[in-house]
Parts: sequence; C-alpha cells; structure tokens
Amino acid sequence: MARYTEAKCKLCRREGEKLFLKGDRCYTDKCAYEKRPYPPGQAGRLRHKMSDYAVQLREKQKVRRMYGILEGQFRTYYKRAEGMKGVAGHNLLFLLERRLDNVIYRLGFANSRDQARQLVLHGIFKLNGRRVSIPSMQVKAEDVIEVREEARKIPVINEAQEVIARRGCPEWLESDGANFKGTVKAMPSREDIQFPINEQLIVELYSK
Repeated sequence: MARYTEAKCKLCRREGEKLFLKGDRCYTDKCAYEKRPYPPGQAGRLRHKMSDYAVQLREKQKVRRMYGILEGQFRTYYKRAEGMKGVAGHNLLFLLERRLDNVIYRLGFANSRDQARQLVLHGIFKLNGRRVSIPSMQVKAEDVIEVREEARKIPVINEAQEVIARRGCPEWLESDGANFKGTVKAMPSREDIQFPINEQLIVELYSK
C-alpha cells in the first residue's frame, strides 16, 4: 500500500499549520513547527503572494495530509460527497471523520491517525464484536469499538489513553478508556470538527 514516508513535520511546515501528525510530540516544545514555523527549503522564509488556485490547492492538501489520505482516495471521497444530500464540503468532512482509523484516534486509542491505521491493519480492534482490519471502514451511530482483550497491554494504546485529555474526545463519540471501549453516539456535525478547515475552497478547486 502506498504511503508517505518522508518527515511528517515538513508537511505541517508546508501547510503553515500544525496537522498533529506525530501525536503527543505535537503538543510539546519538541514540535518542529514551533521551532521553524515557515515552509521547508531555502526559500521557505520568503513571502509569496498566492493565487486563488494555490490557496484552494493548499487547503485540499492540508485536509488530505491531516487525514493521511492519498490523492486518488481523496478525490473518490469528494465524488461520493457530491452525490450525497446536503453540502458537498460538509459531506466530505463527515466521510473523513467517520473513517475507522480516525475514530480510533479520536477515541484516544492511538497517538495519531497513522498509528491508528497501523493498529487497525494488525487487527487490534473489534467493531460490534467482530475483528476488523480495514482502516477506511465507515462507522455509523451506535457502533461499538473495542480493543481486543489480548492486545490491551500494548504500550502505545496505554500511552495514548494517558494523553487523550489534551485533545479531548468529540461530542459524537464516547470513550471508555478503563474498559478499552468507545461508542459512536451519533453522526458528526460540522461543529464537531474544530480544526480550522475551509471546505468551500476544496469544493471550488474540484469544481474547476
């Protein structure tokens, strides 16, 4: 499976925002973006006036990189969002939020979405009592996600539970860390996605 293998901190610097790709490290003074809050490369400190297209492209790249989605996958999500009832931009974010790997990250069972994806691929979780290994699965209301009993001593899961208080758990989810379990209480709303995203720019980009 294709995936990004370069330094993740460069992605945050390129987009000009913290994307929280390295888990707890992003909340500390070790964060590379805190030390060098400008794009990587020799011309990183120079100011460039961006065209409308460049602004739209950067917004799309920011969201795609934040959720760890490849370009082809992201376009497929957008086409699906367009065909749904409601606002295409909102639908796109809802589809991304409902990915199993994202939900596991939001529940505090992983320090990052990338780590959550790896844990899912290794079959660490059960969804409604059944073992799952597909990170892109879409969760629905009343779904119950839990760590398999034999995997509950894995250090990264326990470490993630210790830092969930820093980023909090969204209202549409309920985390029960003591029992290594989480519940999808409802479908996410636009207000549940607190990260600064202008989804209309993405719609404008794909509408060209």
